Amino acid sequence: MVKHPKFTNNLIKESSPYLLQHAHNPVNWEAWNAEALQRAKEENKLILISIGYAACHWCHVMEHECFEDEDVARTMNSHFINIKVDREERPDIDHIYMDALQMMTGSGGWPLNILALPDGRPFWGATFVKKQEWIQVLNQLQELYTNDSQKIIGYAENMAHGLKEINTVAIEKNSDIITVSDIKKIVKDWSTYFDTFLGGYKRAPKFMMPVNLNFLLHYGHSQKDEAINEYVHTTLTRMAWGGIFDHVGGGFSRYSVDTKWHVPHFEKMLYDNGLLISLYAKAYAATKNTLYKNVVQQSISFIEEELLDVSNGFYSSLDADSLTETGKLVEGAFYVWEEKQLQKILGENYPLFADFYSINTYGFWEEDKYVLIRDAEATEIGNKHNLSEEQVFNIITKCLNSLKLERKKRDKPRLDDKILTSWNGLALKGLTDAYRYLGNNKYLEMAQQNAHFILNKLVDKEGGLYHNHKNGKSTISGFLEDYAAVIDGFISLYEVSYDETWLTHSLKLTHYVLDNFSDTSTGLFFFTSNKEEALIRKTLEVADNVIPSSNSIMAHNLLKLSKYFPEENIEIRLNQIMNTMQKSITDNPQNHANWLHLSLLMSQDYYEVVVIGENFEPICKSIMNSYLPNAIFAASNSKTSNLPLLMNRHAEKKTLIYVCKHGTCQLPVEETKEALKLVMAQF
Repeated sequence: MVKHPKFTNNLIKESSPYLLQHAHNPVNWEAWNAEALQRAKEENKLILISIGYAACHWCHVMEHECFEDEDVARTMNSHFINIKVDREERPDIDHIYMDALQMMTGSGGWPLNILALPDGRPFWGATFVKKQEWIQVLNQLQELYTNDSQKIIGYAENMAHGLKEINTVAIEKNSDIITVSDIKKIVKDWSTYFDTFLGGYKRAPKFMMPVNLNFLLHYGHSQKDEAINEYVHTTLTRMAWGGIFDHVGGGFSRYSVDTKWHVPHFEKMLYDNGLLISLYAKAYAATKNTLYKNVVQQSISFIEEELLDVSNGFYSSLDADSLTETGKLVEGAFYVWEEKQLQKILGENYPLFADFYSINTYGFWEEDKYVLIRDAEATEIGNKHNLSEEQVFNIITKCLNSLKLERKKRDKPRLDDKILTSWNGLALKGLTDAYRYLGNNKYLEMAQQNAHFILNKLVDKEGGLYHNHKNGKSTISGFLEDYAAVIDGFISLYEVSYDETWLTHSLKLTHYVLDNFSDTSTGLFFFTSNKEEALIRKTLEVADNVIPSSNSIMAHNLLKLSKYFPEENIEIRLNQIMNTMQKSITDNPQNHANWLHLSLLMSQDYYEVVVIGENFEPICKSIMNSYLPNAIFAASNSKTSNLPLLMNRHAEKKTLIYVCKHGTCQLPVEETKEALKLVMAQF
């Protein structure tokens, strides 16, 4: 007999896995929509906005303690219009109310719970709240609104003004670019926060910050700064050794709660893994460290096995929580091990495995549970066991395969199977970098299939992008993050496939952004299209976080496209943007690492490498697997290409390599080594 849920609310009509998780709460939840917002105004009811995402552990805890409780539901349903928001579906809403929470409390996080006036202006916010405190605060605020609404309205008015004020980017009338010497000083000051022993910053929790490391990798490499190179290597190694990396199944979790990258919040996000695949591929190119290569390979295996849809789009995430053998939902249950389990599964190989992955006080978590973490090189472990490094890795690989088979018997974490355009763009970029530097043709095939999925399923009739795809349907107008990430991915796909289709689409999408997202006063781009109705403000997203800001990715795109299409005068817009952002970058470089990286690129020699002739593919591969962050590539065997960099350069029975700056080229060469010397001169 089928057991029907006791309660069902309007979220049952949604496609978001996070919203559907709440569809059987006794709370009368609504999704964010015009009808619910209008009803709040008509009934003069406060709006309770609760924002989270499917893989969020504390969102689940608050759901269980509060939103599944009938006493809580009575309080919420009596006085409020209750709106649930998936922050990944609606980052535009999340931006505004997260800023509000940080203004109110000094910190942020999810679940993000906001009380707002009927017109959506916020006046109170909190993250996780226990049941009795939740009921108490809701009753108190509703009573205050009934008895002294002007007090709340006044506070909300001030908050709305503050939300607009903090998102203002001051325009400085200063045409000087940020120089390499400026950047050196910035990095020197910044480096006082670095944990040079365990990597990352000197604090817990530790986030991986691939944006920062991508900039520092280039900076250390170009400036021959051994201290920075060592710091980047230490961080990348410790992250790859840590429990934050899934040694059994590949892929990274979001962050670690400790200083040694050991115990993560176990949710695994597509965006982290897309960015980290790209970063580790570049680090492998720069160092040839096989650890980095292995991380790339295992992380791609993870997204292929767990996040790849049959349509070739990538799903969003795996939950932090999973079921134990007794059916209890527990964070990390899928990933952790008890010592006796490992001994039974691994048998005679257990002692080596225990030394390799710290089944000791270093690797202990809680309640007899261990999270696998390395703390030594394989040679050191091998010496202890009288084994060569190769023998150690052969045994460890065998052990990990055994654990993976055992883990398949466990209940998997829940999957968030919505497909987000922006995150797919990040994954596409990661795959192109992996192919470029590791040379595995499968990665190029995956990238091409994903790019075709984006073109076929995520582009609307007007040439714009959708943000979300689920159950075969694409919904929600695209945000700047969608355009920026996809343009970046398409440019990178052109550079490894030499198919000009992807450059053409990059330029088309860029024109769409210029036409529909522009803020004429700053040169920057609004997060939402100018076609869309504004919320409390039109957000300018400029601060780089774990994911680089949509404006900084877009600015990098403009730099590359200005080299491919100089006749478009894109460089004028780029210079306006960098002029606007200069003060923000220099005043707060830690939150503008992708901008700082762009400043480094613009202050150094930046090359256009053109390869034309019948042998262009092997020559390109030979050049491009070197770490060359200060160059773009164009290549063809065609006499008729319309790409400005390729026009009038074809020579019969020759493959020529041109190294150019600002469209001015040195005499062509035919040897890869000669071309590399010209591009790598500053290194």
